[in-house]
Amino acid sequence: MWCKSFIYDNRIVKFRYYQGLFQARYRRQGYNIEVASKDFDTMKKKFIEKLIGQAEVQDIPVADPKRRTAKTVLFADYAKDWLKLKEKTTKPSTFKEYSRMFEVNLRPTFGHLHLSEITRPLVQQYLFTFVEAGKYRTAEKLKLMLNCIFDMAAEDFNLPSPMKKIVLPYHESKKGSALTKDEEKKLVEYCRNRKDDVASALLVLLYFGLRQSELPTLKVIDGNTLECETSKERMGRNVTLRYIPFTPMFRKVQDLVDFEKAKNVTVYTLRSAFKRLFPEHHPHELRYTFITRCKECGVSGEVVMLWDGHSGDKDVKTSAVDRGYTDYSKEYILAEAEKVNYDL
Repeated sequence: MWCKSFIYDNRIVKFRYYQGLFQARYRRQGYNIEVASKDFDTMKKKFIEKLIGQAEVQDIPVADPKRRTAKTVLFADYAKDWLKLKEKTTKPSTFKEYSRMFEVNLRPTFGHLHLSEITRPLVQQYLFTFVEAGKYRTAEKLKLMLNCIFDMAAEDFNLPSPMKKIVLPYHESKKGSALTKDEEKKLVEYCRNRKDDVASALLVLLYFGLRQSELPTLKVIDGNTLECETSKERMGRNVTLRYIPFTPMFRKVQDLVDFEKAKNVTVYTLRSAFKRLFPEHHPHELRYTFITRCKECGVSGEVVMLWDGHSGDKDVKTSAVDRGYTDYSKEYILAEAEKVNYDL
């Protein structure tokens, strides 16, 4: 039964999969074409070649096969074009995530479809499968990516975007929380017993408030300050360096930390070890812990912002302009760091 079809040059071509072969047939407008192949793409290529061949013999007009339209361009091919643009305009880590989502999520579902075949109900139902599985963040990221791809397609092919009326249910992301002091003590003892690259990295995250992605950039300055590159900067902007002094709390565990080991730990190993110790926490919450302890110890909110690399903090009332004109002395910064001292 010829129950499936594909579109080429505004022609609906019926095909079927029968006895291990993809078979296509087209008998209209003076054409009489039948092709078969074990592979769909090969079968389709054979069909196009025969269509062009018969058109030349019979003087039947046929569209330029190189002409790209929403009815001839596959989603997989167009998404690859979009990815090539993103590779040149986004950070490597961002591009890597886009590529992963395309290969793992979008390509298997939409890759074989032409752009014109992808409809709003199809996309909506696809995104709802992630919502129903509790993967709200994934649904949001895929929606954003599809929006960008079809915005570009709308301009290139005058194609109404299927994303215009796509909706996702409201979902409030779970916010992290700082470790309690009992949990902090448990973590320190864990690192004291482990004494490896994971232990070093966890203590650096805990007592300097770094993001995991910033670990490879850390450097010790003057034996009392940690330098790192802020990882949240957009591509094309100057690298922003942060300087976080050694605090009394860090000096208590300094003998347990090998900074070179901390720089080279893999993110997967770090997360896996931390999750085994604290199943309800995420390594990023070590950053929350550092910020919280600094504030509890009376460190200036503006200084904490300098250490953690945040551009905004509800506890800091001064404007960004005021902060931009403020240049604290090294002595003041070191004095603020000395306040970070408490019992566990």
